[in-house]
Amino acid sequence: MSEAAATSAPSAARSAGAPAMLGADGRAVDWVKVFLGFGGMVIGQFMAMLDIQIVASSLVQIQSGIGATNDEISWVQTIYLLAEVVIMPLTAYLTKMWGTRTFYVVACVGFIVTSMGTGLSSTVTMMIGFRALQGLFAGAMIPPIFATAMTVFPPERRLTANVIVGLIVTLAPTIGPTLGGHLTDLLSWRWLFFINLPVGALVVFLVWRYADFDKGDPNLAKGVDWWGLGLMTVFLLSMQYVLEEGNGDGWFDDAWILWLTVTAGLTGVAFIWRQLSYWQPIVSLKPFADRNFSLGIVMTFVTGVSLFGGTFLMPIFLGQVRGFSSAEVGTTMLVSGLTMFLSAPIAGRLVRMVDARLAMVGGFSLAAWAIQLGVRVTDQWGFAEFFTLQVARGLGTMCAMIAAQQMSINTLPVTMMKDASGLINLTRNVAGAIGLAVLTTILSHQNAVHFMDLASAASQANPTTQAMMDGLDQMMTAGGLADPDGTARKAMSLMMHRQAAVLSFGDAFAVLALGCWFAAGLALFARPGPAMPPVERAGAH
Repeated sequence: MSEAAATSAPSAARSAGAPAMLGADGRAVDWVKVFLGFGGMVIGQFMAMLDIQIVASSLVQIQSGIGATNDEISWVQTIYLLAEVVIMPLTAYLTKMWGTRTFYVVACVGFIVTSMGTGLSSTVTMMIGFRALQGLFAGAMIPPIFATAMTVFPPERRLTANVIVGLIVTLAPTIGPTLGGHLTDLLSWRWLFFINLPVGALVVFLVWRYADFDKGDPNLAKGVDWWGLGLMTVFLLSMQYVLEEGNGDGWFDDAWILWLTVTAGLTGVAFIWRQLSYWQPIVSLKPFADRNFSLGIVMTFVTGVSLFGGTFLMPIFLGQVRGFSSAEVGTTMLVSGLTMFLSAPIAGRLVRMVDARLAMVGGFSLAAWAIQLGVRVTDQWGFAEFFTLQVARGLGTMCAMIAAQQMSINTLPVTMMKDASGLINLTRNVAGAIGLAVLTTILSHQNAVHFMDLASAASQANPTTQAMMDGLDQMMTAGGLADPDGTARKAMSLMMHRQAAVLSFGDAFAVLALGCWFAAGLALFARPGPAMPPVERAGAH
């Protein structure tokens, strides 16, 4: 072939609109199809993660619609999380066996069907059953995104894909309650689930048409580790139930919680032993042999606690202490979501420019400083006071999350990416459950401690307390109340309860900040990974 012919060939290909860029496996790929297929999976992941929190602001309407009690309605959330956690570690094995495209389409179709069933539910039993299946299919749709980003894209594009994944992980839980509240107000609570039908149909089309990224290995269907599957299911269900319900049931004062904790401990140890000894483990633990992955898992855990913990604390404070409406809470919390959305490209560029360890130290330190501002919270804090905290926390969490994920897989071979993805997503979800359990316990315990301290101080006849009581008594007398002294004492008690609640929120913020400071120090022990290749501009669209 002549030199002119050789140079004209790629030009002709480009003019025909067929990009000749190299994928992760070194073969020429059509990036338009790759982006459409991956984009469909991203939309599916966003839909699945959105459904975790989209019902949070509409539980009252759902409760009245299906005639559920307060205890029963809480299971609408709990059962979804239980089912989601169980399936996540299995996604690596199932995608290897069936192929990513087939597995994802089956999961998405199942999610659509169970969403419709949940929306049509007329009894609490029917809703809990469909909600459990919906959580199972949703959990199956989340880990394959990260694995696909790390195996399909070449090294210079993986960070960009990682940023997109981090964006979905942070944005979906943040806007879920706000979007759910507006959907319920405009249509009805059933549309929280019906909305998944058109979105899911788009996902199925894009993934089936364009996401032919790999082929399954049917031989994996032989020798499935059923004992390992059973042990893992019992372990994860027991642990998640204890974390979700433990505080409300008094933790180990409740015999059921105690026995489930023992069960989780025993089956967890047995499951790990089984996976290390069986010839074809259903969940590969090999990634933990890599030091960076193990450290990255710890830091992913901390970012999960920070993300879900902050999203948990502020709405409760604004609703219970400040008396904000759902719309006001949603508007205030939107700052976090917008910050993470806008900062994602900045965080990705920062992680590419500097050592991942520096990005993690900086991100965790910024998040810790921001959360620590909440230690000084007062009963007058609102949108303006939480603004700086949310912006700095959002930016720091996003930087730390992307850097931690990048470091976790930076030194792993491509063959372990699917296993690593399932473990990372499981860790993040379990971190959220543990974080909420710890924070709920802190709020409950510290509230009681601070109230006792305030009541003890008030009972001592100090001038400040006496002056407040005299002022309240005069106000009640001027109001013409029959028992001004008793009403004044009730008002004083309410004020002390409110102040005790505020102080307990400050303690919870302090614990969150301490966890972020710990992660910032731990990041220094990571091993430097290979240099990140620059983004290839040639042929890009």
